[in-house]
Amino acid sequence: MNEQLNHENVQHAMQPEDTPELRALYKGFEEESLIPLWTQIGDLMPVHPKSQAVPHVWKWSKLLPLAERSGELVPVGRGGERRAIGLANPGLVPNAYVSPTLWAAIQYLGPRETAPEHRHSQNAFRFVVEGEGVWTVVNGDPVRMSRGDLLLTPGWHFHGHHNDTDHPMAWIDGLDIPFSQQMDVGFFEFGSDRVTDYATPNYSRGERLWCHPGLRPLSALDDTIASPIGAYRWEHTDDALTQQLLLEDEGQPATVELGHAAIRYVNPTTGGDVMPTIRCEFHRLRAGTQTAQRQEVGSTIFQVFEGRGSVVLNGDTRNLEKGDMFVAPSWIPWSLQAETQFDLFRFSDAPIMERLHFMRTRVEGQR
Repeated sequence: MNEQLNHENVQHAMQPEDTPELRALYKGFEEESLIPLWTQIGDLMPVHPKSQAVPHVWKWSKLLPLAERSGELVPVGRGGERRAIGLANPGLVPNAYVSPTLWAAIQYLGPRETAPEHRHSQNAFRFVVEGEGVWTVVNGDPVRMSRGDLLLTPGWHFHGHHNDTDHPMAWIDGLDIPFSQQMDVGFFEFGSDRVTDYATPNYSRGERLWCHPGLRPLSALDDTIASPIGAYRWEHTDDALTQQLLLEDEGQPATVELGHAAIRYVNPTTGGDVMPTIRCEFHRLRAGTQTAQRQEVGSTIFQVFEGRGSVVLNGDTRNLEKGDMFVAPSWIPWSLQAETQFDLFRFSDAPIMERLHFMRTRVEGQR
């Protein structure tokens, strides 16, 4: 509190008396496209992060019917490219950004539809909360999409999707579009009007080469910027979380908090994040578990995969159920409470914040 008051006192001390001469000075600044620091330091250098983004919850029960309706009215093809509906943070409108650095959307593909191939500089992933029968083809490698799977499309990889069934499917997309746009690094290129391979293998070529625990192929010794694994399968995620909680039952230090198991998806060539700008995790809470309140620099987004619980965002409690999504902007306090076993997928911009040495975390009860 004293820090805040001192900061405000310094700001007030810099404000000059309003005079005709001062107004003339400011007019000169404006004519030469100049803005003096002393009129804006509170915005440029706040005491702590004050994101324009606001905490927000999107209900799956509202998102899915709208996606289904878009499937009836909006075709997939060149032009719009994808039937993807961006989650627009109320503090960032008119941009369809979930946070200042991240983009999230629900994407919907109808029966027997194909989304044409393209590629872009932005890194992307897909997470499937329900459904199956769609394959995403990434640089010519067909990758099955099924419930609980995390699918990667690293930057500048050609990718398209095809639905091989008579049923529609929806999933969430996550990209670093806002960050890329602010940094002016975006490129885009059209690919095939269809997909380059309509095969429907159970496991992609990337998985067959890389997904063997603790083993690295000698044919691929160079590290890669993004993970070479196209799909992180639910059966492995589920088993890893189950084993953490079983080890906790045995008295072993396997969980991040009591009753709270968690994993991070990693690039097997480096042990780091799956993509250079996006971190992906999965969390499981036992029924009745409440996490410590956290504040972190950067943006984090969760989607409920299974179960019921709630999130406390900046002191406001919101109930959550399967499919619901929420965003915690930079330095906004948040915590989770599980009513039943509570499974949640999480993604964030932590790799950016860590590499630039801006990351800071405060956990309630820890120094």
